[in-house]
Amino acid sequence: MTWHVAEEDLRAYAHGALTPPLLWSADTHLAQCACCRARLAESADPVALDTGWERLDAELDAPRPSLSERLLVRFGVSDHTARLLTATPVLRRSWLLAVLLLLVSTVLAVRVVDQPALFLALAPLLPLVGVALSYGRALDPTFEMAVVAPLHGFRLLMIRTVAVLGTGLVLNGLATLALPGYGLLALSWLLPALALTATGLALSARLGPVLAPALVGGAWLTLLGVAHERSPDETLVPFTAAGQSSAAFVAVLAALLLYLGRDRFDSRPLGGFQGGGAG
Repeated sequence: MTWHVAEEDLRAYAHGALTPPLLWSADTHLAQCACCRARLAESADPVALDTGWERLDAELDAPRPSLSERLLVRFGVSDHTARLLTATPVLRRSWLLAVLLLLVSTVLAVRVVDQPALFLALAPLLPLVGVALSYGRALDPTFEMAVVAPLHGFRLLMIRTVAVLGTGLVLNGLATLALPGYGLLALSWLLPALALTATGLALSARLGPVLAPALVGGAWLTLLGVAHERSPDETLVPFTAAGQSSAAFVAVLAALLLYLGRDRFDSRPLGGFQGGGAG
């Protein structure tokens, strides 16, 4: 060693008064220099010295925020909210790429067979599935953190839902741009998507994050099947003016029921089911 910590810096370090970047430099040097550690031991208060090492351990163990987390914080999102958002399982690259691939394949199929119902049937299900997969012990790597977080369980659920729903709607909207020939019909997936997602969430408090979305998705596919059987050559009922009005009504009603049952996500913090969470 050709360089050692200055005496005044060593005293400040011993009393916990040394500030970055000198603090970081002193920490790094002391870890390698036995001479300076001996000087520090002779002059330091043992309590202050232990406090300094504890501070170093805390700094080293502190989580490093990801790029997306830093961007959210820069846009005004609080630290803990940004961490909950970026930890959402279905916002990871693998899920987003899978959804994009599915949407591209569906758009190509619609262009080949000229059947927009293929896209309209799929698009409302993607936000529902995304929200269903965004919480729960089996899929959420931050499940324990979310459950014990000092936040209302309903708010935790809404944070994840808004993030996933917003992402899903953007992806669906981009896919819709590839179907300009169908006009407003290509946008008629939006209200059913909101209705399915809100209904799935409202039922999740009672039925759980797997059964509730599965029942809602199954009911949607059954409705489309029945509508197709009755009018195979016409626009399916859910995508007519009456069907869109009904979807809007269902979305509002389900959102109201979800809000009225919001306390279930605290009184039954696992979302009303065993082994899952509302975080």
